[in-house]
Amino acid sequence: MIGMAILQPVVALAAWTMVMWFWMYATRIPALMASKVDPDELVRDPNKSLDAVLPAQVQWKAHNYNHLHEAPTVFYAVAIVLAMVGAGDGLNALLGWAYVALRVVHSLVQATVNKVTVRFVIFVLSSLVLVALIVHAAMVVF
Repeated sequence: MIGMAILQPVVALAAWTMVMWFWMYATRIPALMASKVDPDELVRDPNKSLDAVLPAQVQWKAHNYNHLHEAPTVFYAVAIVLAMVGAGDGLNALLGWAYVALRVVHSLVQATVNKVTVRFVIFVLSSLVLVALIVHAAMVVF
């Protein structure tokens, strides 16, 4: 079908989000058990959080999982618009894959070494790719 190639990076990023979900719980559950914290106590006390209880390296995965539900939601919407109007092939599909690659690299940096300046550069690059996709969608629909 014409214009549907951009849906491949959409599915890839959704799948990557689930990889981060598994990684988050694979590290968080053992850390929670080791900390012997009562999770119900955390929700009753506004001064307590998992960030205060669990090691930072464990929480990095959770923070990234949350990040994958922020800016990427705009990517999903724009990619679906581009597919619907038949403009999701060629350069737009390539930009979609670039966006996904940058988000995966961002995840790996945040979940492992968590260098903020490196993450910021990757985030800016992915945002510029997203802006290009938005501009391309705007040129088609307006």
